[in-house]
Amino acid sequence: MSLNATPSGERSHIAFFGLRNVGKSSLVNAITNQNLAIVSDTPGTTTDPVQKAMEILPLGPVVIIDTPGLDDIGELGALRVAKAKTILRRTDLAILVTELGCPLTSLETSLVNEFRQNNIPYKLVYSKCDLHPNVVPPTDGIIVSAHTGYNIDALKDLMAQALSTAESPKAIVADILPPNPQVILVIPIDSSAPKGRLILPQQQVLRELLEAKAISHVVQPSELPRTLQLVTPDLVITDSQVFDDVNAKTPKSIPLTSFSILMSRYKGYFEEALAGVAALDTLPDSPNILMAEGCTHHRQCNDIGTVKIPRWLKESTGKHITFTTSSGRDFPEDLSQFDLVVLCGGCMLSAREVQARAKLAITQQVPVTNYGLLIAKMRGILDRSIEIFTHKTQDN
Repeated sequence: MSLNATPSGERSHIAFFGLRNVGKSSLVNAITNQNLAIVSDTPGTTTDPVQKAMEILPLGPVVIIDTPGLDDIGELGALRVAKAKTILRRTDLAILVTELGCPLTSLETSLVNEFRQNNIPYKLVYSKCDLHPNVVPPTDGIIVSAHTGYNIDALKDLMAQALSTAESPKAIVADILPPNPQVILVIPIDSSAPKGRLILPQQQVLRELLEAKAISHVVQPSELPRTLQLVTPDLVITDSQVFDDVNAKTPKSIPLTSFSILMSRYKGYFEEALAGVAALDTLPDSPNILMAEGCTHHRQCNDIGTVKIPRWLKESTGKHITFTTSSGRDFPEDLSQFDLVVLCGGCMLSAREVQARAKLAITQQVPVTNYGLLIAKMRGILDRSIEIFTHKTQDN
């Protein structure tokens, strides 16, 4: 991953919804200027969500998602509709496509209500206006024609405006640092580290520090004592896997946190994850814990989510724990069987999707936390690892 490339989790996700044969796929192709989706007069041509990361002016880096028709029929159709509904978890802007001249159906109205309930910005798009020249344009949306290109650029501008209004500038760490800061990043290079590159949260933090004109010192844990002899940093950020070692080597006067904890704040569910980690003290004798990874990476022999954290949890609690792992976007709808949900840093997921996972757990009264906070709790350094955020809140 290049430092200049925009990862999927940082792109706005724009999803196109609607009934079968209203022209969703044709509209997606017109907006992207690519044959991204298969187009046919046969209803139900789009059978699974189709997505593509791309750059579209004036939208910038986005992920475009074309979904199956909401009125798909049969047992298989119902599964397709359910799959389309899961796209709402990661939708930053919803485009509801309906054919001009046709009143909204109950299915479409119901979907609009879901947009509103989930605070998802949306736009109504009336398609195939070239086929209905005598229909009075509605005032609650925009009319377009994928066939002639009418209003396609106007729709892009409208989408860009909606995204800019919905989004607010976010910082991973720069907003809690003093002017002209020095920061030490502790990054272990071991058998589980990717060859020739840093993992995404490390890249993102480093890039943000560079943009903030901070002086960054990137070291392995073994080099931390020597580095601390040369500089007194405003913050030490470590990989959670070496929290114990780095905590012991870093003077208590220097703030310390982890990349994973910073990501929980950046993705917008820090308070929920902090509250959820307290469940570690009240787990039943034989708990069931869901380890939810946001990517589908090739697991090493000492993988953090499937090997290290499960081992540490068994050691710290002394309990017989059953672990279930979900990867990528395969996140269960029903979480009632779990006593705790542990999310990864979520670097490959959008903030909306991570927040949706946390909300789903909380709605079902299942505690939710993340890797970094859980490890800090197990190591007895939770208070220290979140102290810098507390001070920032007090300063404000």
